[in-house]
Amino acid sequence: MSEARASVQATSRVGTNLAEAKGLALRLPDLLVEARRVATTVLAGWHGRRRAGPGETFWQFRPFVAGEAPGRIDWRRSARDDHFYIREREWEAAHTIWLAADLSRSMDFRSRLALASKRDRAVVLLLALGDLLAAAGERIGLLGLSDPILSRNAAERLAETLAHFDTDQPALPAALRLSRFADLVVIGDFLDPLDEIEARLAEYARHGATVHLVEIRDPVEETFPYAGRTEFRDPESGALYTIGRAEQIAEDYRKRLVARRETLAATCRRLGWTYLTHRTDHPATEPLLALHARLSARTTQGDRA
Repeated sequence: MSEARASVQATSRVGTNLAEAKGLALRLPDLLVEARRVATTVLAGWHGRRRAGPGETFWQFRPFVAGEAPGRIDWRRSARDDHFYIREREWEAAHTIWLAADLSRSMDFRSRLALASKRDRAVVLLLALGDLLAAAGERIGLLGLSDPILSRNAAERLAETLAHFDTDQPALPAALRLSRFADLVVIGDFLDPLDEIEARLAEYARHGATVHLVEIRDPVEETFPYAGRTEFRDPESGALYTIGRAEQIAEDYRKRLVARRETLAATCRRLGWTYLTHRTDHPATEPLLALHARLSARTTQGDRA
């Protein structure tokens, strides 16, 4: 009897996961448009590293200068007029920026005060950041889901990958593809057990990556405005929790939330990483601008190294 029940539960879970994946896939075109709008807001201030140098990606043609090796002349382009041209390739630093977003059920929460669900906001930030990084000539990938790419249409390709994501993916992906000097941006609510989160962060640290955590919160998760008899449901397990007078635990809840956040922030400071918090009743441009500043500083330092 227990085996039959387990089989039914497993089938139900697969069906729920498939429905969630399809729901996200249907929203992705709109989320990509929103991501483009957000990215455009900060694109003018983004200073990338596009320059001529060793690489495989075509960048531009420029006039041949006397004294350069004739073997560098692009004869096909030069045949179009009376000038010689050099085919320059884009400089590619050995630097990869990995992106990851928590798309678990807890991220699907949205209160009436929020502009978007936590999941949709995380996807918009991920795609907008991908668009900015692509414009800056960076190599980006979805950790645990795709290979890193260097492409001007990276945001579309990231969205295409997310459209087929597995809802059972861990909130914090494994560090298997991380390498020294790589950057990793993780966007989520970080509501998993704290010891599990810190164990995964330690794994990232052992690989030598620099991590940027972006904590997404719905406004009611911060303020806890509940009072009286209130029923809470765990979005991951479905378990129900009923509290007779919710206002009596509000202060303790807020203290625990702050303590949890301070623990993660302290870990990031100790490792030289960054930690941002963002509420879904605020514009998506706010965390994107902050990430822009941090990643710009990182790539500039990398250029000097």
